[in-house]
Amino acid sequence: MTGASLGDPGSDSWEVPKINTNVPHPARVYDYFLDGKDNFEADRVAADAAIEAFPKTAESARAARAFLRRVVQFLAAEAGIRQFLDIGTGLPSGENVHQVAQSAAPEAKIVYVDNDPIVLLHAQVLLTSSPEGAVAYLDADLRDPEKILGEAAKTLDFGQPMAILLLGILHNIGDQDDPHGIVRKLVQAMPAGSYLAICHLTAGIYPELAEWAQALNERRIDAPLVLRDRAEVTSFFDGLELVEPGVVQLSKWRPRSEEESAAAAALWGGVARKPA
Repeated sequence: MTGASLGDPGSDSWEVPKINTNVPHPARVYDYFLDGKDNFEADRVAADAAIEAFPKTAESARAARAFLRRVVQFLAAEAGIRQFLDIGTGLPSGENVHQVAQSAAPEAKIVYVDNDPIVLLHAQVLLTSSPEGAVAYLDADLRDPEKILGEAAKTLDFGQPMAILLLGILHNIGDQDDPHGIVRKLVQAMPAGSYLAICHLTAGIYPELAEWAQALNERRIDAPLVLRDRAEVTSFFDGLELVEPGVVQLSKWRPRSEEESAAAAALWGGVARKPA
């Protein structure tokens, strides 16, 4: 199978989405942290302010990307997961979920979800699947889990174990939008044997992250940054069985090298399994 998209960015009728380049967006700011080219002046100004507050911001962003690779490799190669719902995909960068998963299991199916217009423009990069597997892209917001689940079911079999990836997205959901309720809805839709993976920004590891988040929020970034402590992040896994080593600084979650383990990651990360 090949890739598919609800917006069908490969069709003649597809319209290029409008992008407000005057408002920084998390996906584009993150792209700048990773030395990407898909960002605008407003994104760079916001990112530079954040780097001034926390000089290891770029290192932390790279550590988050390495965490994604380790988590997907674990899920595909060790846990036997063949279906992935990646919500808050961001811009393509290095090894994406489908590349990591299908390198271990070519038949793996992946649905990417994001609501940033510039990510949608790059959806074709994310829609390159192995012949045995499938990749789809959904233009949707995490705050609408019913839409995500309904559309994802066109590609994924919710009767079989899967993994839901919420990597670097929950800290963009304010408490007023009930992030715990959103996660509960997603987990309830997964069958037993499925997994949930989360990484989340925090000031609990580096206190200066509070100033970092303030610097970004003051620039009216197109999504709030809400820092949560370890207990709050762990509570997203309520009712699930945490995989060792639990919720930890994400650079300490099964690192593959001393360099990965030593990375200055300002995020908590964890993976958990839904029991029978």
